[in-house]
Amino acid sequence: MTSISSTARALLVLVAALLLIMTFRELGYRKLADPDEGRYSEISREMAQSNDFITPRLNGLKYFEKPPMQYWATAIAFKLFGENEFTARLYTLLCALGCIALIGYTATRLYGADTGLYAALTLISSWYFMAFAQVVTLDTGLTFWMTLGVCGFVLAQGAAATTARQKWMLLAWAGMAGAVLSKGLIGIVFPSAAIFFYCLTQRDWRLLARLEWFYGLALFFIITVPWHVLISLQNPEFPHFYFIHEHVERFLTTVHRREAPWWSFIAITILGLMPWGLALFPAINHGWRDPALRIGKPDGSTFAPAKFLLLFSAFVLLFFSQSSSKLPGYILPIFPPLALVLGIYIHQVESKKLTWWLLPLFPLALIGAYAASIEPARRGANEMLQQQMYSDASIWWLSGLLILAAATLLSFALLRKQQKSTAVITMAIANMILVLLLARGYDGLSPLKSGYAVSQAIQQRLALETRPEVRLYAIKIYDQSLPFYLKRTLTLVEYVDEFEMGQKAEPAKHIASIKDLPAVWSMPGPAIAIIQPDLVEELKSLGIRFEIIYRDSRRIAIQKTEQR
Repeated sequence: MTSISSTARALLVLVAALLLIMTFRELGYRKLADPDEGRYSEISREMAQSNDFITPRLNGLKYFEKPPMQYWATAIAFKLFGENEFTARLYTLLCALGCIALIGYTATRLYGADTGLYAALTLISSWYFMAFAQVVTLDTGLTFWMTLGVCGFVLAQGAAATTARQKWMLLAWAGMAGAVLSKGLIGIVFPSAAIFFYCLTQRDWRLLARLEWFYGLALFFIITVPWHVLISLQNPEFPHFYFIHEHVERFLTTVHRREAPWWSFIAITILGLMPWGLALFPAINHGWRDPALRIGKPDGSTFAPAKFLLLFSAFVLLFFSQSSSKLPGYILPIFPPLALVLGIYIHQVESKKLTWWLLPLFPLALIGAYAASIEPARRGANEMLQQQMYSDASIWWLSGLLILAAATLLSFALLRKQQKSTAVITMAIANMILVLLLARGYDGLSPLKSGYAVSQAIQQRLALETRPEVRLYAIKIYDQSLPFYLKRTLTLVEYVDEFEMGQKAEPAKHIASIKDLPAVWSMPGPAIAIIQPDLVEELKSLGIRFEIIYRDSRRIAIQKTEQR
């Protein structure tokens, strides 16, 4: 077992500070990407503008798919710091940093400072986790609150004093409540299932008496119940849609059209934890079997934190693997617990044994670099603009992956020389740089992935318009980030998708059929719309007069022209 040298610690602090500054700086560099970044940023923007913190709305329509924790946080950030990409992503990044701090602190309390540092470095080294830290999605916020709940529970089991145990358990209950307000009932289902299966496998039912049921449940309900009651009173359609459609039907059916193979989350977990993803296999065995990892409890019994974390991760993995609805971010909550288990193993294992779990990353990085280099050529000859954009982006991606490959070889050599701490720090730095370069490259694709470019064309026309407010339409298409950049909502025309519930609740706020468009388009006053490229001829056949003010490969912006 090798201790981390003071030189390595000083180097880590310096580089971590520099990378943290770079990460915060990059938050506002990229344009919001569709669909998630545009959707959740716009909900928060509308909440901030309306001061209605009870009923979430997307494009002016009621939107009940998710609870409001992230909307609240981002709406407040918008009010404090302005509506921009930086503030849209700020909550997500802070939640990711919070996860790193929680895992590092928990591991330190349980097994010492060196283990805590290795656990934090392992999570920082996960390119997948750190990539989500810079994206507006609900999964990182959920992961923070669930990590808070899990870590609070684990620390409560080892607390010697009754008051300390009570405080940690109340923190765990608060974490579960925050998770429920972040993404629904899974916030309490997942930790509860892990506790049940731990008691079952360890035959330790006495643990249930240490959960602070009275004060814990009281705190949980104080945090979670008010919003659910208020939104139900204001919106009678909410309970059925939220609890049945969004919880039961999402899990049991393919109504959300998010299907993937059953093994997809297993692959994501292993690849997402790279460079230490393959070391997860011996780390699981070590965490489950090593009796030295158990901690003593005041009643004389013992608790196995690593086993509990593995049971939690296994339940979440199996739950989503069996679900009929799968998105890549769903599995994110297991990354912090697995990072802690990996941190324990990395700290205790001999350096040379780690080399063989690390080395496969080198060919994987080279394969990724090759894929990045040929990506522009995969664009068709008639897509010259896309070829250029992907060519510019691939330079960033290629650079990041080559840096990762070089860092892998360097870390391999360091491990062979028994310099484990420097090797682990090197991989953490390399993966942070990789994530930053991947993000920078992705921004070059913003004309394809974001509504920013089309919003600028529309804004130019709006600035020239002297007549009363211009009517805006989205015809058979909806660009999630466009309302955010326009600071206005659009009237949907023959477009349903996730707006079905909102349109049923407020039918006057949309146009059900494109056949009804000519009547409203011809009304006095200016009008602008976004459409799909293949809709031009259909609109002309309906007698709609317009000029094209913006065009790219997936959408066109048109403006009404007056009849002469």
